[in-house]
Formats: sequence, structure tokens, C-alpha cells
Amino acid sequence: MGWVDIGVNLSNKQFNADREQVLARARQAKIDTLILTGTDIGESQQVLALSKQYPDLCVSTAGVHPHDAKSFVAEDLETLRGLLAEPEVVAVGECGLDYNRDFSPRPVQRDVLEQQLALAAELNMPVFLHERDASDDLLAILARWRDKIPNAVVHCFTGSEQALKSYLDLDLHIGITGWVCDERRGQELLSMTPLIPAGRLMLETDAPYLIPRDLKPKPKSRRNEPCYLPHIASRVAAERGETLDSLLAHTEKTSRTFFKLS
Repeated sequence: MGWVDIGVNLSNKQFNADREQVLARARQAKIDTLILTGTDIGESQQVLALSKQYPDLCVSTAGVHPHDAKSFVAEDLETLRGLLAEPEVVAVGECGLDYNRDFSPRPVQRDVLEQQLALAAELNMPVFLHERDASDDLLAILARWRDKIPNAVVHCFTGSEQALKSYLDLDLHIGITGWVCDERRGQELLSMTPLIPAGRLMLETDAPYLIPRDLKPKPKSRRNEPCYLPHIASRVAAERGETLDSLLAHTEKTSRTFFKLS
């Protein structure tokens, strides 16, 4: 039994100098599986290549992030379909809506998301979702698609309690990161973690982003790594009033079932 980190940006250039050591530290921390995030066509190809290079530890997703929706063209959908046919690719995404930064026009974000949801429905694959300041529109879109796709997880959830409850009402899964370890802005989210039922909760680092601020000693680098997942888990387990072993058991089972991992 080992941890599953459902969101790792392993193709990020911050890992170029010591990727092997990062993976070694993950194994030492009893991380069994890393799900590498594809955020555009190029990066989806890169994380697939990494999954093939490290088959004992890594699988990947393939999709187009809302930031990159403005660059999405018709041919990309066929490229994405080909990537999703690879055995190492376990979910459609990262896709969704981001109204916080609006790097792509909102109508374009919505259109590209729906194209990817249609692909997930066609291929019967789960969806790895991104949402910032867009829960109302995301919920409206997902309400139309939920019975057509097998599963969806709102990755790196940082929204309101109402948004959380609405996602759970749609039978979605929730990904929790080291945001809960941030004393400045993560305490409200930490207090909401007991609302997430076992069977719907999954854990992630979103490395190299969102390093837990309460790590002691603090790493010299501000880079997050998968090996810090058990630290995040300890905060979540304490807030939920359960043991770390209990949290490990149900989040691992949930993640493996969701992504159809062996």
C-alpha cells in the first residue's frame, strides 16, 4: 500500500536538473503512483514520454488547460484522441475553466472544455478538471455531461464550501493539495476537508507548485515535490479526525478505482 499523487507537473523545467532524484525521493516516501499532468498538446506528449520512461511509477493525463484554450485548433482534437488511446494515459485533462486570469476568452474556454468532455464520454475516460473563480459555469456545463462521463475530479480544489457541496452533489471527486498547509489562505479549505466523504477524496502535490508552507525544516528551494505528499496527508488526516493509515487506505483505493489503475 502506498500513496497516489494525482497531480504532478513532472515535465516542468524546474525538474530538468534532478528528475531522477525527485523520483527516488518519491519512492522513499512510499509514493506508489504519480499521475503526471498534461496541460496542452505538447506537454501531454512530454508527460506520456515520461510515463513510458518510468513505467513503475508514472502514468499521465492528456488535455488542454483553459489558459491554452485560445490556441486549440481542430487538428488538436485528433492528436488528443491519439494520446488518450495510449495505455499510460488515464484521464482527459487538465481541462476546465479559469476566470481568475482569463488567459483565454471565456466562451473559448467553455467550448474547448465541452469538446474534451465529449471526448471523455466517447472514450469512457475520467476527467481531470481545473476551476478558478468559475464554479457556477463549470457546474452548469458538468450538469449536462455528468451522466455521460464515468468520473471527474476537481483537481487542486480551493473554492467555497458551497462550491464543494455542489461538486459533491454532482458526484464529483475532489483533489486536495498543500494549499491546506498555508496559514495565510488555506485554513478555510482545511476546515472543509471533513465534508469530503471517503471515496471522493484524493490527494496531490501539484508539484513543483504549492509547496507546503509549514514544512520543517523548510527546503532551501521553494519547489514542491511528490515526496511531500505524506506531509500534506498528515494535515488532512488530523483535521478529519482519522489516522494517517486510514487516510492512506481510502485515498489510495479511491485513486486507483477512479483512474482504473492496476
